[in-house]
Amino acid sequence: MSGTSLDGIDAAMIAFDAAHPTGLLIGKQFHHYPAALRQQILDIHDTGVDELHRAALIANELADRYAETVNSLIASSQIRPTAIACHGQTVRHRPDAGYTIQLINAARLAEQTLTTVIADFRSRDIAAGGQGAPLVPAFHVAAFRHPLQHRVIVNIGGIANLTNIPPAGNILGFDCGPGNALLDAWCQLHTGQAFDHNGDWGAQGRIIPELLTKYLDHPYFALAAPKSAGREQFNLAWVTGKLQGYEAPQDVQATLLQLTALGIADAIKHYCTGATEIYVCGGGAHNSALLSALRSLMSAFRIDLTDALGIQADWLEAHAFAWLGWQTLQGKAGNLPEATGARHSCILGAIYPA
Repeated sequence: MSGTSLDGIDAAMIAFDAAHPTGLLIGKQFHHYPAALRQQILDIHDTGVDELHRAALIANELADRYAETVNSLIASSQIRPTAIACHGQTVRHRPDAGYTIQLINAARLAEQTLTTVIADFRSRDIAAGGQGAPLVPAFHVAAFRHPLQHRVIVNIGGIANLTNIPPAGNILGFDCGPGNALLDAWCQLHTGQAFDHNGDWGAQGRIIPELLTKYLDHPYFALAAPKSAGREQFNLAWVTGKLQGYEAPQDVQATLLQLTALGIADAIKHYCTGATEIYVCGGGAHNSALLSALRSLMSAFRIDLTDALGIQADWLEAHAFAWLGWQTLQGKAGNLPEATGARHSCILGAIYPA
């Protein structure tokens, strides 16, 4: 898995059997993206010269780096996997136009690992009228539904998404707004650091109420769920376009953090009536300032990491895509129409045999 935050590659080795139908983490490996590759991926988000050729070269390099990560994990665990479920790197997400693009040369990855690869998980859901995202709610339900407790799972990656899981009745999942993407981009622009460690830098600033109001006016927040978002909606140009020019960078960071927290909190209050437990996963789970803001806004809820439910917050999304790949190999649906808006459940992914 490599997500919107563009920090690197998460490879999780997951074992599935009758005792562990949603899988058990038995190995893990993380490799950072080089700065040059990260910048190339950021650049390809926008229309530019010869972008088809540039996209193909990025897909090749991603395959090489995914293969390096997977082969390293295989060597360290001494286990040969049945298959690799590879999400690829999202560079355009336009369900409104009927497509989504995750860059990966899956054939090259299969060749370099001599392992079957399952890729292109989102396109079938879009073909069925869905958003193609978020896909992880299906796994959240399979792994975390409880017969008595009403839970909400919040994944804070580049974009934040949530899954509402009552003990019985209707499930709902959707992208609720920005996660780490804006915080990371603003931090890197002003400090040179890829992210704001623990939210410490932004914690030195103050929230600018009038700026927060402008950010909350984004039409995405008023859209009905299910819905999905990406850098198309929330990006650095949008952040800077709302500024007057006199704002202190740390004040903007504090405001963006509150925007992220409010996007999550307001979505839970609006769509998750009756919930009492919130479990957080993704990179944002390590931002103590963000978790503090969430707890302040959601004081009536128990808020914890998904580690408390048995799946490490850092590895949940990679674990989820392994499960989605396992669903594909078994000929079972992987999407959740209540989360994506698809007309029906679908078997997801394209298979590239070893």
